[in-house]
Amino acid sequence: MRDVLYLAWRYLRYNRGKSAVLVGSITLILFLPAALQVLVGEAAELLTERADSTPLLVGAPGSPVDLTLASLYFTEPSLPPVPYREVEEIAGSGLGLAIPLHLRYSASGRRIVGTTPEYLEFRGLRVAEGRRFALLGEAVLGAEAARALGVGVGESIVSTPAGAFDVAGSFPLRMRVVGVLEPSRTPDDEAVFTDLKTSWVIAGIGHGHEEVAELEEDDEALLLREEGRAVASPALLPYTEITPENIATFHFHGDQAEFPVDAVVVVPHDLRSETMLRGRYAEGDAPVQIVVPRAVVDDLVDTMFSVRDAVLLVSLGLILATVATLALVFALSVRLRRQEIETMRKIGVPRGRLAAVLAVEVLGIVLAAIVIAGALTLAVGRFGGELLRIVAG
Repeated sequence: MRDVLYLAWRYLRYNRGKSAVLVGSITLILFLPAALQVLVGEAAELLTERADSTPLLVGAPGSPVDLTLASLYFTEPSLPPVPYREVEEIAGSGLGLAIPLHLRYSASGRRIVGTTPEYLEFRGLRVAEGRRFALLGEAVLGAEAARALGVGVGESIVSTPAGAFDVAGSFPLRMRVVGVLEPSRTPDDEAVFTDLKTSWVIAGIGHGHEEVAELEEDDEALLLREEGRAVASPALLPYTEITPENIATFHFHGDQAEFPVDAVVVVPHDLRSETMLRGRYAEGDAPVQIVVPRAVVDDLVDTMFSVRDAVLLVSLGLILATVATLALVFALSVRLRRQEIETMRKIGVPRGRLAAVLAVEVLGIVLAAIVIAGALTLAVGRFGGELLRIVAG
């Protein structure tokens, strides 16, 4: 048997180019369906894990998928905001905890999540450096956001306007980083967390003004100075940074109940409370919708599995076509080696030995492809989750 293995090895090594092409072709045919199976399984696990930890979501009427993806994975909101009144009503009902989310803005490509400290507690997010946000203009970075932006505690980040022509609404706000979170292996690692009111300042709802009493007489912002009082122009520009010196000048115009939030994470106290909350929004003419993230994600996962099954079915056809092609390649190879085989027969090599050499050559190529495809599949299983998190982020 050693002679058979030796002859097969020498042939494969001598024709290393052809052998490499055959091994690569078989490897891809085996690896791609297996990798797809692993990645779809990883994606389904990531989706359901995040959804399982979020009981209910409240947002504007529209696509439940859009509301779920924006709230859980911080994609750009496509639904209109709802008034803060919805947060107050849920909290006032005593049926559960209401955590608002404002998701309209970003900083260097990282989503700014305007919320309350309860969100960090709800997600179990712990601070690795510094502290949580407590004042206007303060931000806490997810672990990956801090690494990608190269920003740490004590430094600053600047928000990005909502659009190139958004000159009357949001404006860049420089926020001081007061904390960096521990890695959580969730979309929270990619986000920038601020107080809800800070996001309203970015939206232009809240702003500060210069200290009017300190304006010079020739300042264009000063309309009139009389004894004991000064009258300022309404054209005063908002500050772009909130500091200890000017934080007291920041204020909000209008009714806070009408201020926008993009979603509300609702954590009912018990099953009865959840049922009552869902019943409140069951009417078709309700101004907001309530969704169960797990149900929405289950529909997405079912769609993913349907697509996977279709791809695997196509892959099966490709496998059959590849097997037929490889069989043709090996048959043609035998014909091209007819003189070599005839020479081996003339020197006394039995037909069984010749067949064994050819079989070992084919088996060696197939086994090499199986080993490589298996190693690649294991690598996808090991690092596929991280890859999916990067792509989703």
